[in-house]
Amino acid sequence: MNTDIWKITALTLFLAFLLAGAPMTFAAESTGGKTTGKDVSQKIDETAHAIKNYSAEQRDEALKNAKSVLADADARIDRFESKMNRDWDKMNASARKHAQDTMKMLRQQRQDLSQSYGELKRSSANAWDEVKEGFAKSYDALRDSFSKASKEF
Repeated sequence: MNTDIWKITALTLFLAFLLAGAPMTFAAESTGGKTTGKDVSQKIDETAHAIKNYSAEQRDEALKNAKSVLADADARIDRFESKMNRDWDKMNASARKHAQDTMKMLRQQRQDLSQSYGELKRSSANAWDEVKEGFAKSYDALRDSFSKASKEF
């Protein structure tokens, strides 16, 4: 029983580390030269939600920012998967199943965000506002999935 608790604790710490981290693309913008997971998460949130404020004429800037949000999601998912693979032998069957289910959920949310990005790229000026809102909702769902995963472990 103690090994099960240890394995769940290790998985919890792993997810907390994973979700706190993010790519170093924003390192130069933080104070003191140190970037925290909170700094990066806040910057990504700001970037994703800034897209809602872009006009159709600002499409290129919105697409550039949306692409950085997708890259951040990919990096987080990749780190989760790498850590999960490294810790696989330390997990019990229940922890493994939960980690796999979490991975599947994160990938699905990422796919939904990617589809919204595609809609941003293809949208007409008339549909721009609706499509921007769809991207923001997809991002919120993915962010909530990352948050939920960190709280569950």
